[in-house]
This record gives sequence, C-alpha cells and structure tokens, in this order.
Amino acid sequence: MTFSLVLWHELSDEINRLLEKSLRIIKTALKRLEEDPYPGNQGDKEKLVLRGGVVIYRLHISRSYTVFYDIDKAAKQVIVQEILPIEQAHKKYGYY
Repeated sequence: MTFSLVLWHELSDEINRLLEKSLRIIKTALKRLEEDPYPGNQGDKEKLVLRGGVVIYRLHISRSYTVFYDIDKAAKQVIVQEILPIEQAHKKYGYY
C-alpha cells in the first residue's frame, strides 16, 4: 500500500535550507514513509498518544532529527506536521 506524502509549504521551505547531507538523509527517510508509515520492528517509528488522547506518529532520523506525522488511512496520506532537531523535539514533546 503506497501513501502520498504531504508537507506544509513552510515546512518544505525550512528543510530546503538545511545542509545538503542533512537534506538528503531527511528526504530518504520521508520517502520510506510513503511505503510504510506504520511502526514496526525497526524501532525508528513510534505511535504516541499525547495528552487528551491525541495520536501522532514519530520517526527518528539518524539520531539528529525527529519527524512528527499523522496518517490519513482513507486518503492514503502521510501528513508531516513537524521536522525538528532531536533536542527541540524532546523539549516540545518530552521523552517518550
């Protein structure tokens, strides 16, 4: 099952300002979400239940970045909400 990847325009602009190596690593990881956005045995993806029962998914990218995303099963879309350096992600969402 293939999903389409949706990025907010502002988010796309932000990641395009990264260093070339970081950009390449992030794009490769995001492409993998199109094939399988659900957590599995690899441990890099995780389903989080935040306060109030809000469900969000997290993808760790090479111990440097964290992607927070949602999955729209009906539309077969992966909606990327944030891409943060790992330190900022921990401050914002805590250690899960």
